[in-house]
Amino acid sequence: MPDPIDSLVQGLSARDRATREAAANALVGLGAEAVVHVLPVVREGESAGLDDAEPVLQRLGAEAERQLRSIRRRGPGPLRRKALVALAELSGGEGLDGADQSSLERLVRVKFLDESSVRLPAEAGRWLAFPADRFDDAVSVLGLHDLRPCTTVMGVAAATKGTDSLELPHAQDSDLSAYRVFITPELKSRRRTLPIRTWRLLWGNSFLDEMSGFTLADKLSRECGEAHFYSIDPYNDAENWYVARDGYLVRSYGTYADPQFSGDPLPFEVTYREGPADGDEDAEESEGCPSANRAASNLSVQSGFIPMARTQGHGWLASTHPDVPTSRFPGALPV
Repeated sequence: MPDPIDSLVQGLSARDRATREAAANALVGLGAEAVVHVLPVVREGESAGLDDAEPVLQRLGAEAERQLRSIRRRGPGPLRRKALVALAELSGGEGLDGADQSSLERLVRVKFLDESSVRLPAEAGRWLAFPADRFDDAVSVLGLHDLRPCTTVMGVAAATKGTDSLELPHAQDSDLSAYRVFITPELKSRRRTLPIRTWRLLWGNSFLDEMSGFTLADKLSRECGEAHFYSIDPYNDAENWYVARDGYLVRSYGTYADPQFSGDPLPFEVTYREGPADGDEDAEESEGCPSANRAASNLSVQSGFIPMARTQGHGWLASTHPDVPTSRFPGALPV
């Protein structure tokens, strides 16, 4: 005869909404006892998340977290890893006790030894580029806090897939939200002729959307000499690239900008301006380069796969609010 609690867990994934809600309500009513039964449906790896367990564990709140910490320390053994994922999903790094936080930090340091090359999103995203040797200046200009070492896999997930913004209902008007961002390791440009050879890239979708990547590039360049903003939006079939030096726009392109190009053409755009013949279907490229990644390849660092020979050091996670550490953002991150 099947265990009645396990039958309720199976009901969480039923097609019928009423059945799912009834199962969740019944499991919540059981309190902490339900946690050990719900944990087996927590996902791990690339698809880590609470999945069908979420409506129960979220509603149990602190009661679930206490039980999950108990499982981490006392077992059962097969559920310890699941408990760690669930704790991270519910409350981020702040939900982990000191031993688990230390274990995670050691794991990150070990992973640095294997991170000989990195891979950054190439099909979509938005990012800032700034000279790597102006790291401290960039951190100050952007108002970043609580910098913590991280792997690139961890950082990309934190800035593009996880919860990268938190609302602060009791904050002052100028600080209504906190954002989590990822700063890459030092990355060397493929172009040996560039005056700036080594760059860092900042990823943080919500931060760049809310604060405007164009405005942030201007601010960064004022302090760091030069900064770029790149954006690739396949959903709207749009691309942008923006180069600022000493606080001013030098050159930009935007699919839906009017005009599309601003500023004087840069030297690398000569091939685009001289390439298409009159009447060619690609004649619009005669004004310059319309591709964000191709512009990045010629101006700083193109996203995508970057081999070991062009990487140095490790990445960083950071928060934009002094009172909100990066560990407060919920979600289990791959390492």
